[in-house]
Amino acid sequence: MEALPKSQLLRFVERAYHLAQRTVARYSSKFSKRRYTLHQHIVLLCLKVRKNTTYRTLLDELIEMPRVRSALNLQEIPSPSTLCKAFNRLDMAVWRVLLNLSVTLLPTNGVVEIDAAVFDRSHASKHYMKRTKLTIQQLKVTLLVDTRSNAIFDVHVTTTRPLIKHREFSSLHEAWNARLDADLYGQRSQNETVNSRLKRKYGAFVHSRHWWKQFRELVVVCLTHNIDKAL
Repeated sequence: MEALPKSQLLRFVERAYHLAQRTVARYSSKFSKRRYTLHQHIVLLCLKVRKNTTYRTLLDELIEMPRVRSALNLQEIPSPSTLCKAFNRLDMAVWRVLLNLSVTLLPTNGVVEIDAAVFDRSHASKHYMKRTKLTIQQLKVTLLVDTRSNAIFDVHVTTTRPLIKHREFSSLHEAWNARLDADLYGQRSQNETVNSRLKRKYGAFVHSRHWWKQFRELVVVCLTHNIDKAL
């Protein structure tokens, strides 16, 4: 029987696994139980974001993915709590390095644009939030995006929106805006396209409850986007 071609999913896993191997050691410490590697954890966490699903659903589907398990050298399926703890344990610095390395997978031209988008901190019903008088803040996510490949170079997360261009109420505002390159500023639409793609493909909200995990989750989303674009 002719061998089946590699799916996009399998290629994504292989790319993510290679990046993980370049970034972190095999195990977190010499006291690790060595049941699963950090490389496997990183790929599975990226895969969860790519599929926009839960830990439990991802691991259930992984049972029927023999080629993916083989690519990860995964002998058994971890529990949802194992992946959750791995996400808590992996520092933001690790995800930042992975994001930086993922840019090398794509052709870039050195021209970048900045734009911001809003991600909800909860996907609860807006009607429910209003009825119960709950106040859930939104995250303002600012992306630094290459205009050629739409690779995400960097991401900044805050609760306030950054000022991109001044509204012209005075001659001073006009002078500030005049310093902007009109052609380059016009390419911000590409950045807005990336923002829209992140929300449509990976979800417009973050699942984590703690703010530090929410920031980390959004960096993983950007990393997943870069690997996807490189396929």
